[in-house]
Amino acid sequence: MQRFVNRTVVVAGAGRDIGRACAIRFAEEGANVVLTYNGAADGAAKAVAEIEKLGRSAVAIKADLTNAAEAEAAVVAAADRFGTIHGLVHVAGGLIARKTMAEMDEAFWHEVLDVNLTSLFLTAKAALPRMAKGGAIVTFSSQAGRDGGGPGAIAYATSKGAVMTFTRGLAKEAGPGIRVNAVCPGMIATTFHDTFTKPEVRERVAGAALMKREGASEEVAALVAFLASDDAAYITGACYDINGGVLFS
Repeated sequence: MQRFVNRTVVVAGAGRDIGRACAIRFAEEGANVVLTYNGAADGAAKAVAEIEKLGRSAVAIKADLTNAAEAEAAVVAAADRFGTIHGLVHVAGGLIARKTMAEMDEAFWHEVLDVNLTSLFLTAKAALPRMAKGGAIVTFSSQAGRDGGGPGAIAYATSKGAVMTFTRGLAKEAGPGIRVNAVCPGMIATTFHDTFTKPEVRERVAGAALMKREGASEEVAALVAFLASDDAAYITGACYDINGGVLFS
């Protein structure tokens, strides 16, 4: 499929795992891709090289998307390089650490909400005026936004629940010209879970899935590409689960 020929897609948080897989998938389908990263410079550079091998154009931009000026500058740079933006995929975010209510302070609470929610607000705000009519935004929530998350993930789950509400609200405001949808991944084999989830927990969750395994970043990227494409032209304000059947919603 070549659903994104002559289109430009910005993938925010594309230095590793799901974000990187999304960037590659869009390039495989013909898009020029702008990747933003904060800490994963090497991963972003390798993704750009892989995209260029596919014969597409790509650029990686370092940006702290919790900072309004940096989010704006990244989007401006994308538009300056390629012109109109046709798709925005906001993968950037993270758990930061597992902390219970007793362990959290106000600074940590705000840090988690900023990295997952404020960064989305700032990036979308910068991108919308530069997006083509008929374009699409895909946001990233989480299964945690549905079920409250695992131990020590209250702040993260709260932020991801808010991403779903933001998605629905923005779909109303941006439509009919721009569609906005969210994906809600469950247990996907990523460095996120390598860092924050115990192996026995991963094994238990994978065993509870109807598919009896963890998901792959490329499988999430396939869903994202669908939602960003014209194949999903009548879908907006939706939050799609991808968790192998662990959770129905």
